[in-house]
Amino acid sequence: MSGYAVYLMFRGVRGLAASTAFTLNLVYQVHTVGLGPLQLILVGTVLELTCLIAQVPTGIVADLYSRKLSVVLGCLLTGVGVLIEGLIPALFAVLAGNVVWGIGATCIDGAEEAWVADELGAARAGAAFARGSQLGRAGTVLGIGASVALASIRLNLPLVVGGGLWLLAGLGLAVMLPERHFARPVERASFGAMRAQIGAGLAVVQRRPSLVRLLVATVLIGMTAEGLDRLGQAHFLADLAFPAVGTPAVWFGVLGVLALVGSIGLTELVRHRADAAAPAAAGRVLVGFEAGTAIAIAVFALGGSFWLAAAAYLAIGMLRAATAPLFSTWLVGQTETATRATVFSLAGQADAAGQLTGGLPVGFIGSRLGIGAALLSVSLLLVSAVALLHRALGHRPAPVPAPAA
Repeated sequence: MSGYAVYLMFRGVRGLAASTAFTLNLVYQVHTVGLGPLQLILVGTVLELTCLIAQVPTGIVADLYSRKLSVVLGCLLTGVGVLIEGLIPALFAVLAGNVVWGIGATCIDGAEEAWVADELGAARAGAAFARGSQLGRAGTVLGIGASVALASIRLNLPLVVGGGLWLLAGLGLAVMLPERHFARPVERASFGAMRAQIGAGLAVVQRRPSLVRLLVATVLIGMTAEGLDRLGQAHFLADLAFPAVGTPAVWFGVLGVLALVGSIGLTELVRHRADAAAPAAAGRVLVGFEAGTAIAIAVFALGGSFWLAAAAYLAIGMLRAATAPLFSTWLVGQTETATRATVFSLAGQADAAGQLTGGLPVGFIGSRLGIGAALLSVSLLLVSAVALLHRALGHRPAPVPAPAA
């Protein structure tokens, strides 16, 4: 089986595993574990802090040792962490599980994209990201249905099954994923090599204004994501009246599936733009999508009817899902193979920093002025990110020397 086929299969299984485990994760934490609002925020903070700390070290592992090893390890750690949370209904287990799977997520983040660029070539990477995103969303749709069905039996079953799928994905990749084009540095085991790798990754960023702006914009996008993820469903529940037919849980499931299906079609429409050999094209589409997301969030915050809010919520979900392959394509075009995973991890760290710092201020606005006002602040943050992304389009990447062995 070709590396491209294995990658696409992995993205589908990954989407299935993640949505099976996490679609009703908060419901499990509230109803089975008995977590209150402060404890829920604590869990989210611990997860984001873990990702913030682990991003760069795991990116260095991918650049110095093996992209494949990093991805496989990430899948296994994610599976173990999810199983810990699902099998032990206690706060300490939820916290421990989130630490373990948070480290696993950072192992995959960056290493996956670097593997694609190495094995498939930068010219094919953008199309692979787009197709992989589509299959991931298809797997996510299936996982939502599986999660709902399993949760009707017992609320921890989605976590147990989802964790098992992550473990199977890791074991399958260990056997099937090729790694033929990764040039391993000679002295990769030394601390000196690791320090040099960090320095090389930072040098790439410092010498390229476009990357600086991309990372700052990523912080802002992370801040908006945390506020939107925490308050989106709460806005429906607190400020809007659901239709008489169906429960809120059913409507959230329907909206989630529709957004995922729509994002598959949207990604197909822009797939020809996802070309790492011409990253500016992907960047322009990304800027447009982020601007559209900011407008949709404002409409969602101000919409007084369920149907208007639902339409805006669908648009937000579709646009956010379609931005991921565009961002990866743009970033691949800005980096070289020797430091690519490290720079991707810096981007992941920027996102984690944004999510870690963005939740509390947005939550404070929500507690003082209402959820609608908090969501409007999220929209304004995203407008600032759009401005930075637009400025980043005007800079061509300059070559940066690879780190010394």
